[in-house]
Amino acid sequence: MIDLHNLTNAIEAHAKVIRLVVVGAKGSTPRDIGTSMLIWDEGHEGTIGGGRLELEAIKTARSLLDDDRNTYTDHLSLGPELGQCCGGAVTLVFERFDAQVLAKALSASTTSYVRQVETGPAEIPKALRTHIERAQSTGRPPALKIAEGWLVEPTVQDRLPIYIYGAGHVGRALALCLTSLPQFEVHLSDVREEQFEGLPDSIWQSWELLPTDVMAHAPDYAAHYIMTPEHEYDLELCHRLLSRSFGFAGLIGSETKWARFRSRLKALGHADPQIERIQCPIGDPTLGKHPHAIAIGAAAHLIKHQAYQNYLQRSTV
Repeated sequence: MIDLHNLTNAIEAHAKVIRLVVVGAKGSTPRDIGTSMLIWDEGHEGTIGGGRLELEAIKTARSLLDDDRNTYTDHLSLGPELGQCCGGAVTLVFERFDAQVLAKALSASTTSYVRQVETGPAEIPKALRTHIERAQSTGRPPALKIAEGWLVEPTVQDRLPIYIYGAGHVGRALALCLTSLPQFEVHLSDVREEQFEGLPDSIWQSWELLPTDVMAHAPDYAAHYIMTPEHEYDLELCHRLLSRSFGFAGLIGSETKWARFRSRLKALGHADPQIERIQCPIGDPTLGKHPHAIAIGAAAHLIKHQAYQNYLQRSTV
């Protein structure tokens, strides 16, 4: 994904920057296709990994800041020439952005940014047009693809909304863990305003609305974690969640708590298959019971869940 908001901020701060993006990856590589960095005279943001690979890429990028070329493509083998033994190969596209180039990107893009980065046909090639149209037919932005010198990237991220109800030790730890990942949009809900002290602005924070009201406005595909201080309120949130559509659900608690909840939820009219969609306990018991250990285990499980869902969606396109 090309983050035009972040790119705008970088240009405002540094006037011109080089953005490099991994557009090809074969074999063993440090990062996947779509990974990008911003580089300017005296600094950079992001990482493509690989140690020497990244150092050489930064040198190349800085050499292009005052070059005649606006774009440059480099094909690199991760072998002896770079002092590496990964055995893979990457293709990097370097693009110089200033206010003028950014304005074109902002005006041309809706959910994707298509541009020519190498010598090729004057118009978007058929293979790329087909790729974009197929994605649009599913209501999703097209994945990064390069064809005949033309490159398309999504300009909006298909971020999964995460709703965490309860800003206690585990709720805060989970929110902090997930907000550092670009694929998630984290919402934290609790009526105790003091529980939000010190949390970053990247976490959507709500203490003026009841968690039940926050849940009511969540999209049908969102993920939910229920972990309030009150078991009865946890049960009410589970009941409401099972009465609507959702993508994923987790409930903090023990096997004993979950056995009681399953019985009570069944008595409230919910079928067993729907009840079993709620994961309880959350996390990985082998990591221990420290709040951050529970959060790490829950986050790892969610990443795997989302990756599998994304795979299923891609396989149907």
